[in-house]
Amino acid sequence: MTTDTRQNVYTRVTDSIIAAIEAGAGDFKMPWHAQGDLARPFNVTSGKAYRGINTVALWVAAQATGYASPIWGTYKQWQEKGAQVRKGEKASTVVFWKVSDPASREAESQNEDSDQPHARVFARAYCVFNAQQVEGWEAPAMPALPQAARIAHAEGFFAALGATIKEGGARACYIPSRDEIHLPPFAAFHDAVAYYATLAHEATHWTAHASRCARDLKGRFGSESYAAEELVAELGAAFLCSDLALTPEPRPDHAAYIASWLKVLRNDPRAIFTAAAKAQAAADWMHARQPQAVAA
Repeated sequence: MTTDTRQNVYTRVTDSIIAAIEAGAGDFKMPWHAQGDLARPFNVTSGKAYRGINTVALWVAAQATGYASPIWGTYKQWQEKGAQVRKGEKASTVVFWKVSDPASREAESQNEDSDQPHARVFARAYCVFNAQQVEGWEAPAMPALPQAARIAHAEGFFAALGATIKEGGARACYIPSRDEIHLPPFAAFHDAVAYYATLAHEATHWTAHASRCARDLKGRFGSESYAAEELVAELGAAFLCSDLALTPEPRPDHAAYIASWLKVLRNDPRAIFTAAAKAQAAADWMHARQPQAVAA
């Protein structure tokens, strides 16, 4: 794939996300907010969830078309399942990277920030179709935990992180100088899901600390680094909420960032890829702290 083609992939995905952000800006509803639970999109053949930018891109595609199914696959993968993509259906784009380095394996990584500085990373676009675009295939039943069990799971998940969380005051924030997460009292939230969705946002900020993910966006985003960090936290919270089967909610207090996000994305087609990669890394770091992850 040529540089121009790769750039077109970045631009195509970014443009779709920009359009979705603009469409929801009036009521602060971003592409990672949804009615009901926002499941991670996953591949019909591998059963693996898409990650990083591909999660966001497929959420945008599902939102634009009204697809409720989280299951996606290429034309060939659906054929292998005995299904047929209906004539005239429009594909959605996902991106994978091939790392060209003798010492590294070919990776399907959703992270454009390669940790191998001498490797050449080639972006490849793939066309996928949602389960609701095919005929001759029936989705398996997807069991759902009752809300009480999901809340208990979320409580255990965040407790396992070992973060210092202090309740009180009127707003949620992470204070880097104290390395503390501050939240309003639990009773100030309209339900437990809203509490843990807010905690997911602040916990993503918390991972930026040098002892955790050591995330510093100043070199990448300059004067827009603060808004970029808020975008990382928004995406990180959305990823976590999806993994925990919770529902992220629009936050009107982030209205001030929307214009900055749009500016960054318009100026740099790769910016949302970086933000999604950093958010995925933060979510991965938190998942790795869980007892079941250690035991695995």
